[in-house]
Amino acid sequence: MSVLTSILGVAVIFLILLDAFETVVLPRRVTRHFRLSGWFYRNTWRPWKGIAKLIQSPARREAILGYFGPLSLIFLLALWAMGLIFGFALLQYGTGQHLQFVGQVSSIWLLLYHSGETFFTLGYGDIVPTTSTARALAVFEAGMGFAFLGVVIGYLPTIYSAFSRREIEIALLDARAGSPPTAAELLARFGKCPQQTVLDAILRDWERWSAEILESHLSYPVLSFFRSQHNNQSWLAALTTILDTTAMVIAGIEGIHNEQARLTFAVARHAVVDLAQVVNARYDPKEPERLPPAEFARLRDYLGENGLRIADSEAFAEKLNKMRALYEPYAAAIGRNLFYMVPPWIHSAKTKDNWQAGPWDRAVQARSLAQRVQTMEEHF
Repeated sequence: MSVLTSILGVAVIFLILLDAFETVVLPRRVTRHFRLSGWFYRNTWRPWKGIAKLIQSPARREAILGYFGPLSLIFLLALWAMGLIFGFALLQYGTGQHLQFVGQVSSIWLLLYHSGETFFTLGYGDIVPTTSTARALAVFEAGMGFAFLGVVIGYLPTIYSAFSRREIEIALLDARAGSPPTAAELLARFGKCPQQTVLDAILRDWERWSAEILESHLSYPVLSFFRSQHNNQSWLAALTTILDTTAMVIAGIEGIHNEQARLTFAVARHAVVDLAQVVNARYDPKEPERLPPAEFARLRDYLGENGLRIADSEAFAEKLNKMRALYEPYAAAIGRNLFYMVPPWIHSAKTKDNWQAGPWDRAVQARSLAQRVQTMEEHF
């Protein structure tokens, strides 16, 4: 019995340490079928998302969803700590009578307590190891407690640094592609610049952003759950908008060369495919058509109104559909899994960018109007 308990303790400690290493230290995606952290996120995200679906207000729903990412980090670290404490308690219990209790009988519950105070280096001294094996285990567990604290100190700033870099570019997209961003707005605002280098520079920046989000979200999958600062923004919306924009440029818009668009599309498509696997997204053949004929006609007319001409509408549509098939199913699956809204190709109505809106706008406008009326009355 003691041998089996010790083996179980070693197995628990090994599982926790392996999962922590793969999550925090290993800078690549792990393809193994079962992972403790993966099991944790699957079984906590589903009920959390289910509760969020019951909330009618979009703003409140996004606020609730936004809590999941940071809270999951705390609970995952707590799960690792409890697992290590439990594993060392099993090891202590399996090695036999090796502790001296002051007026108490040895039990698994006291060993759990002893393991906890050793892991967090409390050192009350009420339970004392008396054999070489027990002392070695106590020293090893105390050292692991210090290492765990170091992991927490180093892991959280890394996560938030990657999140900050991601959100800076998303905020910059607001004035370039609208809120929420759309490919139609991005091309309408920059497709007819006198020099194409302006549009190419934007696409080049987003090529690098796509590579960064691919690297950071593969290394730290929890970042996928971190919501953006505004309800109408997300990393998925930004990535999809860039894919839509580059797909249209590649499909053929007169006067716009597609060399940089091809490079950006390649990296962005790589990102959306790999991240769909990270979040365990599933393909849905019944996904609604994102660009039906009527919407495509609106998109074509809107581009024409802004000086962007499509030479051959049928050839353009055929090529665009081929490009869309390379990424839209993955974007839709990620949005369905993480409860993100995939952006439209073109807004159904004119909307303000986030930078154009503010909580005092109506009051300021009303005051300005009142002042103008008062000035006119005084004048006449």
